[in-house]
Amino acid sequence: MSDALINGLAGAGGGIIAQLITYPLQTVNTRQQTERYLKKEKRKLGAIDRMSQVVNQEGWTQLYGGLTPSLVGTAASQGVYYYFYQIFRNKAEAAALEHRNKGVGDGSVGMLSSLVVAALSGCINVLLTNPIWVIVTRMQTHTKKSQPSHPQSIDSDEAVLAAVEPPPYGTSHAIQEVYGEAGVSGFWKGVLPTLIMVSNPSIQFMLYETLLKKLKQRRALNNKDNNGITALEIFLLGALAKLGATVGTYPLLARLQAKQVSGGDKRHHYKGTLDAIMKMVRYEGFYGFYKGMSTKIVQSVLAAAVLFMIKEELVRGARWLLTKDASNAVRSKPP
Repeated sequence: MSDALINGLAGAGGGIIAQLITYPLQTVNTRQQTERYLKKEKRKLGAIDRMSQVVNQEGWTQLYGGLTPSLVGTAASQGVYYYFYQIFRNKAEAAALEHRNKGVGDGSVGMLSSLVVAALSGCINVLLTNPIWVIVTRMQTHTKKSQPSHPQSIDSDEAVLAAVEPPPYGTSHAIQEVYGEAGVSGFWKGVLPTLIMVSNPSIQFMLYETLLKKLKQRRALNNKDNNGITALEIFLLGALAKLGATVGTYPLLARLQAKQVSGGDKRHHYKGTLDAIMKMVRYEGFYGFYKGMSTKIVQSVLAAAVLFMIKEELVRGARWLLTKDASNAVRSKPP
């Protein structure tokens, strides 16, 4: 099994676990990002209040709306990202060693090279998995329709119909809705800002690799017999890297992927990325770009820290098993 495939599978596994742990916060953050209110309106709910509101009005299961496609998307996204990241990383490391042999550099991958590796991996990931995340966002922002407030004012047949629970909003409904609005191109809605936001994981991985390199160097100097990195240290490095990336690159992606307002107030209908930016600045102010940022920081930092930690442990375990199997195979060969 190739090193890239090991990292890809480990990334998918780590992403699934991180997603399960932090999904309610992700749902709340998506709701906060897609709330449409103007500058003069003061309807601002924190993460806990927003979560309580969803549970009270729609049920606790709605906090996990879109979980299934989200898990599929996470596994695919992290698997693709880490697979190509390892391929490009191996090439960057080989180039760095070649340069060292020529008397240039110390043989390690620099910050700029790490940034390029992460950016290339991110672009491939976005183009392949964007349709999944459009569906996930649509399901997260879907709200149940409220029942009539005065059922006594309708006849008996209508009362029976009103009492029937509406069919659940599933993946197929979201797919049909997106296709009905914009056709096939609708599944790549928001792909431009998403490609721009590749800078987030690029900065994250650049910071992570730089911090990891520094820690290994310090560990090697202080204790030459043990320069290994613990799971807790990986967790903390991942959290710091994601915190730095998130603060600098908070996205407006969810606003573009959410269901568009087809009628009424045109101030909340976006024709594209530039139109969304202009209308958000004009009608909502610059605060509109940072809705739910505190929730996003908690969710994304925790998810990234868990992902890095689980992924590295899975990689170590897989390499240990492969090495053990290889050693057993050598010992079992007849002399």
